[in-house]
Amino acid sequence: MRDDVPALRRVVAAMRADLVCVQEAPRFARWRARRRALAEAGGLRVITPGRAGGVCVLAGSRARVLEARLHRLKAFPGLERRVLAVAVVEIGGARLAVGSLHLDLHHAARLRHAGEAMSHLERTAAAHGAAIVVGADVNEGRHQPAWRFLAARLSDCHAAAPAGDGLTFPAARPAERIDAVFAAREAHVVSCGGVVAGNADLAGASDHLPVLAELQVGL
Repeated sequence: MRDDVPALRRVVAAMRADLVCVQEAPRFARWRARRRALAEAGGLRVITPGRAGGVCVLAGSRARVLEARLHRLKAFPGLERRVLAVAVVEIGGARLAVGSLHLDLHHAARLRHAGEAMSHLERTAAAHGAAIVVGADVNEGRHQPAWRFLAARLSDCHAAAPAGDGLTFPAARPAERIDAVFAAREAHVVSCGGVVAGNADLAGASDHLPVLAELQVGL
């Protein structure tokens, strides 16, 4: 929320999403109020606690929250502390273990944290009988190790049902796909791509473009 905040709110509203995984959410001054205002722009609410790691999950009125917490990942000296925001929700009878993840620029940290996040999500999903969904800024492309690790355990939603080219960075002139939604293989991916919103809003809202996935789970 250091760019065009009104544009960001319009993009969140345009998603019409049940769940939103946010990276680089406010962590300092008025962080609760700023996150709440962003959520409310899309008819959502913040469902994960705390500010560590700048990650959170937002949910709409259809989602019943069963569990929500932050899970701190291994600390690396000199690198930013990374955190997994995880929420278990039930929507229309389907249970999801949803993780918001922002991986590091350092390759070894990315791979380690991807493994930790998946282990934690797998335990959480098993405890609740839930299907895993991860929204992540992977900070690398699909041929690199952390992305390949995630895609070996979950479906890369854009690869499964692409809508558009999937490029996400930089927002003004996207040339790379470094952000993704990954989902359990039992989930049917209807489509995955960008958000239908004005180009000026998309370029101004953030330095990354959002990724929107439509899933059918438990049908």
